[in-house]
Amino acid sequence: MRYVAAYLLAVLGGNENPSARDIKQILNSVGVDAEEDRLALVISQLKGKDVEEVIAQGNERLATVAFGAGTGVAVDADNVGDADEKEEKKEDKPADDDTDSDSDGGLISLFD
Repeated sequence: MRYVAAYLLAVLGGNENPSARDIKQILNSVGVDAEEDRLALVISQLKGKDVEEVIAQGNERLATVAFGAGTGVAVDADNVGDADEKEEKKEDKPADDDTDSDSDGGLISLFD
């Protein structure tokens, strides 16, 4: 992903056809060493293509991906009652009231 990001930064900077050297310079400026094989793959896949068209095609593909909904769960009809009892037992437990703990889960707040 970093190679694609560096490629896009080069294009945004006005270089319509960035070379491997251009991408290496961008990556090196933020302390990232480029792997030649991955860099070559990104260059070969994007060379000569309009970046805006590639992004538009990617957005179209993402529109077909289903998000949310979760995964299906198999239910054993014989044990459904057992699951209900376990759920009831969980609900019967009182919540731990730990008034000494931070409401931010122990994270340091910038505004304390």
